[in-house]
Amino acid sequence: MSARSSDATSIASRRADERDAAFMRRALTLAKKGWGQTAPNPMVGAVVVKDGVVVGDGHHTSYGAAHAEVEALHAAGERARGATVYVTLEPCAHVGKTPPCVDALIAAGVARVVAATRDTSPTAAGGADRLRAAGIDVTFDVEGVAARELNAPFFHALVSDRPWISLKLALSIDGAIADASRGPAWLTGKRARREVHKLRAGSDAVAVGLGTVRADNPDLTVRDAPPPRVPPARVVFTRRGQLPLTSGLAMTATEVPTIIVAESVDLAHARRLKGMGVEVVAATSLAEALRALRQRGIRSMLVEGGAGLSGALLGANLVDRLIIFQAPVVLGAGSLPGFESAPPTAAAGARRFPIVRRVELDDDLMTIYALHPI
Repeated sequence: MSARSSDATSIASRRADERDAAFMRRALTLAKKGWGQTAPNPMVGAVVVKDGVVVGDGHHTSYGAAHAEVEALHAAGERARGATVYVTLEPCAHVGKTPPCVDALIAAGVARVVAATRDTSPTAAGGADRLRAAGIDVTFDVEGVAARELNAPFFHALVSDRPWISLKLALSIDGAIADASRGPAWLTGKRARREVHKLRAGSDAVAVGLGTVRADNPDLTVRDAPPPRVPPARVVFTRRGQLPLTSGLAMTATEVPTIIVAESVDLAHARRLKGMGVEVVAATSLAEALRALRQRGIRSMLVEGGAGLSGALLGANLVDRLIIFQAPVVLGAGSLPGFESAPPTAAAGARRFPIVRRVELDDDLMTIYALHPI
């Protein structure tokens, strides 16, 4: 092969890869429409392309509904024959709430399937083998990092006995979460607060420490975002289980699942809480507490403070994603540092965390850091 022919082949290959990536990004955008609706299933999007043109697309709309591939094939109809299907997760090969997606792809006569990442679930895996046995070309790992990040709790649950932990902190420029008065006040603006509610909607539970309950009396519900299929449980970490009976969390525990996790529990107070609908879990360590929550079906948890709980989770290396909302304000002397309880680290050896996402929300800046790989 001449040098000119080799260069032309290389250029054509790069262009094909770029096209694959572009169609997969479209599929990922579709997958995100299932935010808060598909758990415990993953969010999945699919795009059917024939002769370089999108002829059908779809996404997994909610748990128990048709999968993304079936939705996309239905939209494409007969145009799916000989087409390429881009899907954000390896098509399933098992019968669950719906029939196997590989059967629908084979029946539709598609020529190629491009999957962002493999499905490592022991029940659903194996779709690629079935497709290849039927003569369908299968390609993996196109925009795979983004696909795994989108469904991080799903993948994490397959290999861990604790929930996927996202720690959210709203900080001033000088790293404080509260001013010198310690009174409740918003640091961030409305768009940032809406983003927090979206994060809640995509989590199985929202957690705080007892100090936050006493200072803010939060609801920890989803209010400023599309409601999730299942409202997230509310979790309070407290050493002695002293959740105030007059707190909003205790008084609405029959409406939204509410759990307190404590090292030691006053039995009389615990009985009163249980009578109000609060579940009481005894655990002697954070690791034990997280295992207990995972056993209760909590696969992902958004932790919203405060400084003590944040520091304890960071110190125990139990945070998977650190989500910082930075407001353009300085709180100055006497303010409460967001990381005052975190373990000390020498600057020379401090780990630099990869950035997963960074976005401006009006005047505020949201940055998501990866503390653990998926």
